[in-house]
Amino acid sequence: MPLPPAPSKRAALLAPDAYSLRAAEEPLDLNPVLEPSMPPAVAPQAPAAPSAKTKARGRQPAASGARIQAEAPAPVAPARAPVVAAPATRQPAAEASADRTPPATNSNRRRTTGKAAHQGPARLFVLDTNVLLHDPMSLFRFEEHDIFLPMIVLEELDGHKKGMTEVARNGRQTSRTLDALVAQQGGDMTKGLKLSATGHQSARGLLFFQTEPLDNALPSSLPQGKADNQILGVVHALRERHPQREVILVSKDINMRVKARALGLAAEDYQNDKTLDDGELLYAGALALPQDFWTRQSKTIESWQSGSHTFYRVSGPSVGQFYINQFVYFEAPGEPSLYARVTEIRDKTAVLKTLKDYTHLKNAVWGVTSRNREQNFALNLLMDPEIDFVTLAGTAGTGKTLMALASGLTQVLDDRRYTEIIMTRATVSVGEDIGFLPGTEEEKMGPWMGALDDNLEFLAKGDGGNAGEWGRAATNELIRSRIKVKSMNFMRGRTFMNKYVIIDEAQNLTPKQMKTLITRAGPGTKIICMGNLAQIDTPYLTEGSSGLTYAVDRFKGWPHGGHITLARGERSRLADFASEVL
Repeated sequence: MPLPPAPSKRAALLAPDAYSLRAAEEPLDLNPVLEPSMPPAVAPQAPAAPSAKTKARGRQPAASGARIQAEAPAPVAPARAPVVAAPATRQPAAEASADRTPPATNSNRRRTTGKAAHQGPARLFVLDTNVLLHDPMSLFRFEEHDIFLPMIVLEELDGHKKGMTEVARNGRQTSRTLDALVAQQGGDMTKGLKLSATGHQSARGLLFFQTEPLDNALPSSLPQGKADNQILGVVHALRERHPQREVILVSKDINMRVKARALGLAAEDYQNDKTLDDGELLYAGALALPQDFWTRQSKTIESWQSGSHTFYRVSGPSVGQFYINQFVYFEAPGEPSLYARVTEIRDKTAVLKTLKDYTHLKNAVWGVTSRNREQNFALNLLMDPEIDFVTLAGTAGTGKTLMALASGLTQVLDDRRYTEIIMTRATVSVGEDIGFLPGTEEEKMGPWMGALDDNLEFLAKGDGGNAGEWGRAATNELIRSRIKVKSMNFMRGRTFMNKYVIIDEAQNLTPKQMKTLITRAGPGTKIICMGNLAQIDTPYLTEGSSGLTYAVDRFKGWPHGGHITLARGERSRLADFASEVL
């Protein structure tokens, strides 16, 4: 796969140890309302650069994350405006680089490198309302740069505070955050509020509110009463008043950004919610070993037998690409094949464990055998009691739901490893909603669980085919008694103990919803997340910001979690051809 193009400038995030306290210097005259204290110059930092691929989304917000790309022109040496004093030059500490793989912690920081710093005054980011409704913590994601909130943004926040939707909750959280910042510092708000006052040490900039009318010279053809145009007017006025600073509008609204650029204003999408810049960079869970693998390892390889599995201890440059529970395979004509899973990594040495062959009928799982390499990898994860969390990604017809259900029925009814199967999914319609549904919780979820019914019909028929009509009815009744269908709306506060939980259509979940579901797991519970990133129906999510992508990336390398991307459809030749050409 070709390397991604080099990114452009971006405001990056610092590790906590790189944080240095802001020292008051000379006041910054951001307008008669904005006059922050400037910090002393610190270690230079390199201009980081945004990803080459930015996926635009609509104005409506979704959930979580923090990274802003800044493509503004190179900063100009600070000069004094004729009337308003220019801000003192601020040189922030060393910036984080654009490492595509976030560290395995629940943090939005990027790994740092020793590149030179952005020179010139700190940038001034004007936030649109939809950014705050999208991520209430976005105020603290801009590092050493300053934030300006127009008065119309506060008005719009007030209009979105009522209701039980995710947008309303985010609006209320943003209002509480702003209130805490004001209460913590009080005094003259025109000097700016330190964003670090409430404990967010990575936010070293200042927050400014619009406290006076700002003159703007927008075209008269733009309706002056519209909120978007008022925000554009504020951006234009700030740029005219402070030509020495980069004034950048940050908005999730595509049309807003297009209008801003048409008016010659700098505008950026809010990028921090994206786990990956490119869906093709998603961890696949499997790695093909090089063709000269056996030749290079012939002198250093160790092998031993334990039960039905063979273990290999290997070393060399290939180990640097391995993750715990990643599958590796070697296929070459005329040489022995290898299908194994990485079970241990120490320095430059890894231990590989051969897999159980689920392609053979003697190892069938509830009558189901794997039909390709990736399905065999998936069944090894699903049937391993040491794996607590499994993510399966793949196009339609790759067998995700069938394998998850077959593995669950085997471990619930035959092995008695779990007490029951709990299945849920995001209730996002492909087309228009059909309205309210009657009945109990399970009856309301019935129309959403067509995939469950289809696969259960196949599995039950295979199990009770020789027992006659009564036998099939008894089998169906037994299977149904061990499967519970639950709505995601009532998951908060629950704890599942010794349950086999299947989350279907996980690509339509936000990272926050994914966290809510996964943290329901109690002792002895296994969670399976399945989805197709090419079929996202939630209007506010993309491949890079989906909860499924987030979970795959964060659990990568965890000893009790595994992921596999299913590559080939096995539904039918018609479905396979349709997936390719349509």
